[in-house]
Amino acid sequence: MSCAFFQCLLVYILDLSVGYLTVTLESLPPIVIGDTVTLKCNFRTDGNLREIVWFRVTEGGNAKQKIFTYDAMYNTNFSHMEDFSRREDLVYQSTVRLPEVQMADDGPYECHVGIYDRASRDRVVLASGSIILTVMVPPKSISVIAADCPAPFSRYEVQNFTLVCIVTGGKPAPLVQFKRDGELIEVVPSVLEDTEFQAQGRGLAGLRGSRPLISRDLDDTKLKKSLSLLDQDQGKAPRLHQDTPETGGTGKMRGAGVEPGGLEGSEPSLTTTEVIKETVVNREFPRWVQSTDPLYYFQVRRQVSSDGTVEVRAMLTWSLNPQLDNDALFSCEVKHPALSMPMQAEVTLSAPRGPKLTMTPAKAKVGDTVRITVHGLQVSSTGNMVFPEPLFIWTRVGGLLLDGREEHVGRELVLDRVPAELNGSMFRCTAQNPLGSTDTHTRLIVFENPRLRKGRQHFVIDAASFIEALGLATMLPMIALTQEMI
Repeated sequence: MSCAFFQCLLVYILDLSVGYLTVTLESLPPIVIGDTVTLKCNFRTDGNLREIVWFRVTEGGNAKQKIFTYDAMYNTNFSHMEDFSRREDLVYQSTVRLPEVQMADDGPYECHVGIYDRASRDRVVLASGSIILTVMVPPKSISVIAADCPAPFSRYEVQNFTLVCIVTGGKPAPLVQFKRDGELIEVVPSVLEDTEFQAQGRGLAGLRGSRPLISRDLDDTKLKKSLSLLDQDQGKAPRLHQDTPETGGTGKMRGAGVEPGGLEGSEPSLTTTEVIKETVVNREFPRWVQSTDPLYYFQVRRQVSSDGTVEVRAMLTWSLNPQLDNDALFSCEVKHPALSMPMQAEVTLSAPRGPKLTMTPAKAKVGDTVRITVHGLQVSSTGNMVFPEPLFIWTRVGGLLLDGREEHVGRELVLDRVPAELNGSMFRCTAQNPLGSTDTHTRLIVFENPRLRKGRQHFVIDAASFIEALGLATMLPMIALTQEMI
């Protein structure tokens, strides 16, 4: 026989002695938290099985946690009890079921398989495979807020307005889009936007073009125009980050001053405070504010939380037009692979209406601490609540506040130890947000305090008695001196 024949025979004998083992794991799609998943490990061998061990890889691959073990030595029905010299090609599958997966189950898994060496029962041939289990978490909450609010109303200056959509608890980061009146807004990615989201933004399909005017925008009852401004040249609406025209006039209207009257000693009336009818500021805008195709700038920020979920803040910024944007419906739509349908949060931009004021105590007396508080706002005819949150500014008509300031900012005005001089004073509460402004007035009636008047009378009586006693004490020495001289 030739040498080639003996070489082939030797290779065949060695192959019979060692055997072969291949291990593969079936790939898995991302799993939604709370679902049940089955990990499958397939291996092919012509040898006798020794053991199967499953591991969960933790700490970035630095540690392994054993989650399942199968030892063939304790199973008498397995093939290793047969004649191990018999060559047989067998396919096996080992499965591990993980019920109600949680975020802690996310990560790599390994399947280790060992077979007996065909040459010796004391030696084991090992092979392994790995797979990554990705656990998805749907967003937990979604909300829309206005940035930099509360903010004042500007009648003649263009204001940049920003809506912020906050989405928390999702993994991976969701896709966030803005809509106006149900139509997807075409956005301009901001230069501050991360490159990852820019790629997503360019891939958005179905974005509408410039928003056409709808019937609400053409309502002449809403678009109150000043006749003095109609003759101005029509210009292109200013864009974001561009210079705005010079402003003219002030943005405040003040009521006629009311001098406080001294009503001390008058008969108390049944009504202690006088609520003046709401005065709505007439909003007049220059022609250049009116724009039917504003540019919407989009920016998104992501922050990974300690539990592995992502908080997303998507910001939509444009040049606000109070005439067209008032009562406009903006919605934030969130799409996520763990959601069967998109999440959505809506806000309706609305200018404030008359504040509802309450005064305590209801019957203020001299020396009391008076609190005038805003307890809500009137609801518009369309039923929309005020958004964004208004800014409340308190002033005293025709004078300064009790502490000497011209105005006070906040939902409550506190007057400490009111004097009688404040009787009849008129106080104005101005509620304003970037969409408009409105005023409500209330009058303070201060009554006499019987305790203070009684104390003052006692002081007068005591003073007269003191003077009378002092005069008598002075006259006695003078009489004695006169008698001595005589």
